[in-house]
Amino acid sequence: MRWGEKRYHSLDWELKHTFGEKIYKITLNGGMTCPNRDGRTGTGGCIFCSASGSGDFAGDASLSVTEQLARGKAELQKKRPIRSYIAYFQAFTNTYAPVEYLEKIFTEAISDPDVRILSIATRPDCLGQDVLELLARLNRIKPVWVELGLQTIHPRTAELIRRGYPLKTFDQAVKDLRAAGITVIVHVILFLPGETEEMMLQTLEHLNRADIQGIKLQLLHILKGTDLARLYEAEPFHVPDMDEYIRLLGRCICMLRPDLVIHRLTGDGPKDLLTAPMWTGAKRTVLNNLHGYLKENDLWQGKEYHG
Repeated sequence: MRWGEKRYHSLDWELKHTFGEKIYKITLNGGMTCPNRDGRTGTGGCIFCSASGSGDFAGDASLSVTEQLARGKAELQKKRPIRSYIAYFQAFTNTYAPVEYLEKIFTEAISDPDVRILSIATRPDCLGQDVLELLARLNRIKPVWVELGLQTIHPRTAELIRRGYPLKTFDQAVKDLRAAGITVIVHVILFLPGETEEMMLQTLEHLNRADIQGIKLQLLHILKGTDLARLYEAEPFHVPDMDEYIRLLGRCICMLRPDLVIHRLTGDGPKDLLTAPMWTGAKRTVLNNLHGYLKENDLWQGKEYHG
C-alpha cells in the first residue's frame, strides 16, 4: 500500500515521509483554563472532560515549558535514543490567555533545537486576530499545528455535551487558520450519546469538504467524576464493544479523503478514571485487530471517497 504496511495515512508514516525519522510527542501544560469552565461560555466544561481538561497525560504546569520538555525527553529516552519531538500543548484551551503570554510559552517551546513541530490544542472560539497573527509568525520559524475539538456537527449532540459554540464558529476558525498558513487537525468523538453511525459519518463528510489536514478519531470514554459518568449511571446509553468499534472505524477510514492524516484511531483513558468501555485500555490489541480487519476485508483509506 502507499502508506507502508498500514492501509491508512497514519501520522507515523507522514512524519517519517516529511522529516525522514520518527518524531515523538511531548505533552505540555501551559497553565490555562477554558471559557467553558470560567463562565465566559459555561462553568461545567464539556460533559466528558475530566478535571484536568483532557490533559490527563500532560506535563506539570508548575514547571516551565523548558523544564517540562526536559522531563518529557528524559522519560522517552529511557526506552530508545530519540532526536526529534513535537511540543504539544494539550491541557484545557491553549490559546485562552493574553497573546503576550502565549508568545512567551510557544516561543520557549519552538526555541528548543530538538522540537520540530509546535502543536496546540484549542477551541475555535478562542482564536482572535492577535492569536492568529502570532501563530502565523511562529509558523515561519517551525511548523505550527492547531488541533480543534469539534467532536460532532450535530447541534443537539453539541448541546448535550455542552460544547459551547455553533458549527459556523468552527468552520470560520478553519478558514482563518488556513489563511494564516496553519495546519489544522480536528478531533472527533465517536459514539456520543444518541448518535447513530450515519450521524457520525455525516460529521466526517463535513470534514472531508473542509480545508483540514489531519483528523483524530476517538471513542467516547466515560471517566469517573465527569457529568458524562453521572449521565451514564442515571440513564445508560449504548457503548460499543471492540468489534463494533472496529467495524465503524473501517467505514470511517474508507470514506476519508486519502490526503487526510489520521492522527488517532483509538485512545486509552487514565486507568484509574476509566469507567467504560474498559476494553479501550488494551490499545495495542485494538489497533492490531483493526489492521487485521482492514486487510481481511480489503479496506483502505479513500476506498469509498467520492469527492
